[in-house]
Amino acid sequence: MAMTTKMADASVEIVEGCRLPVLRKNQENEDEWPLAEILSVRDAPGRKLYYVHYVDFNKRLDEWVTPDRLDIKKLQFPKKEAKTPTKNGLPGSRPSSPDRDVRKSLDLNVQSASAPSRGKTLPTPKRKAESVSLASQVSAAMSVPSLPSSAEASQASVYPAVREAFSTKSREDEQLTSITTNGTTRRILPSQPGRKRKNCGTDEMIKVFQYNSPRNASGCLPPGEDSQDSSDGIPSAPRMTGSLVSDRSHDDIVTRMKNIDCIELGRHRLKPWYFSPYPQELTSLPILYLCEFCLKFLKSLKCLQRHLTKCNLRHPPGNEIYRKGTISYFEIDGRKNKTYSQNLCLLAKCFLDHKTLYYDTDPFLFYVMTEYDSKGFHIVGYFSKEKESTEDYNVACILTLPPYQRRGYGKLLIEFSYELSKVEGKTGTPEKPLSDLGLLSYRSYWSQTILEILMDLKSDNGERPQITINEISEITSVKKEDVISTLQYLNLINYYKGQYILTLSEDIVEGHERAMQKRHLRIDPKCLHFTPKDWSKRGKW
Repeated sequence: MAMTTKMADASVEIVEGCRLPVLRKNQENEDEWPLAEILSVRDAPGRKLYYVHYVDFNKRLDEWVTPDRLDIKKLQFPKKEAKTPTKNGLPGSRPSSPDRDVRKSLDLNVQSASAPSRGKTLPTPKRKAESVSLASQVSAAMSVPSLPSSAEASQASVYPAVREAFSTKSREDEQLTSITTNGTTRRILPSQPGRKRKNCGTDEMIKVFQYNSPRNASGCLPPGEDSQDSSDGIPSAPRMTGSLVSDRSHDDIVTRMKNIDCIELGRHRLKPWYFSPYPQELTSLPILYLCEFCLKFLKSLKCLQRHLTKCNLRHPPGNEIYRKGTISYFEIDGRKNKTYSQNLCLLAKCFLDHKTLYYDTDPFLFYVMTEYDSKGFHIVGYFSKEKESTEDYNVACILTLPPYQRRGYGKLLIEFSYELSKVEGKTGTPEKPLSDLGLLSYRSYWSQTILEILMDLKSDNGERPQITINEISEITSVKKEDVISTLQYLNLINYYKGQYILTLSEDIVEGHERAMQKRHLRIDPKCLHFTPKDWSKRGKW
């Protein structure tokens, strides 16, 4: 039963599920009144407190507020679902919704381009349907040709900087349809009369061309199915491996609310952003204490002090595989160090909303980055990866702890994950969906890495430098789909005179140079001492 309260200054009854404007401070410390939903109501001495979620804001901003911050005049009560008769004439079925309409159209294996495409439309896990297509948001109306085989590839070269605008034939009148086969929605492009644009393959030589044309940029190469920018938004099949992606269909009122007020970790006190399944008896404590070396959680400072007299660890368990200066990386096997791995997952869940928690950590490896001083190796962040990934994932979860954010450590974690992929001789990609901050970090890393390669290209025999998508992928170990989506996101790819060209404008070059000047932390491959294992042999586990 929903908890209710009556305001003293107005005869208004507030229940869980109500929506109304709530006063909060924005980044400029100015007052604003965003719409918020009441998730819970609790009694405090002398007043009520309301746990609110700001609509269209990230959940980490959710908080408890006092009644004086609520705008009662614009209160919206929760809508009751109308009961409609079923086929048998019995009440209780849900009213029709756009999602259900889409499901009906998918059952017919044909769906129009204007119909919504959500995770509920197919009998596949909802978790991967949350991926957001940034490239498609930039130019949603543009059709995207498919990638051909390498046999269809053609040559290209580089031209000097020019500023002319090259127009392409408008395709706004085209109909884009999708069919469903084997649980996968595929888009079909109708045939066009007249001259056809040649498809760009990943083995095709692409020229670097000094020109910036947002109109054509997203109409050249499609993002891959594994890309965060996948415009389909529908997974091809459920994963049967140890994925840490959260299944959002199991969200309830408990997991939507932060349950830990404060965490003390070494010399830092952290304010959690999201729910984490710590034991229930610890959620009522004002501060949860963690040993910064073994990550064991304790209920009081006295318990922590007593624990520190017995804890011999001064660094994460496992093997130190990298050290340069004060930065070290430790490789931790989720099977051999199960307790530490579970405690690490509990801590990480406080700051990761898109991931779930598996107490079975056996299928995972954890790479913990630390900063060294006279007291020991202090955890800065970490990433985990599956021992065996059938989908080329080189990261399952990745996190930089809040005290170390905005200092370059996030990119250092990402760079290290790709250095491991280089040693393994593989290309990799992070498991989707990424959080908002994770996507920003990966976008920035991919952009800087690819631009660094393009700007270092040298011309041969007076000709313009050429490079293929596959070559970029092999050099960086970034998966081809991520290379393509990044080039689209940067508006670098254009189609000119029958060839695909990369357009590097002065703004992009100057912006890249400024960014690289600020990037002081880099991974030195010479300091990496890592031997990959063949985890397909179960004896290695």
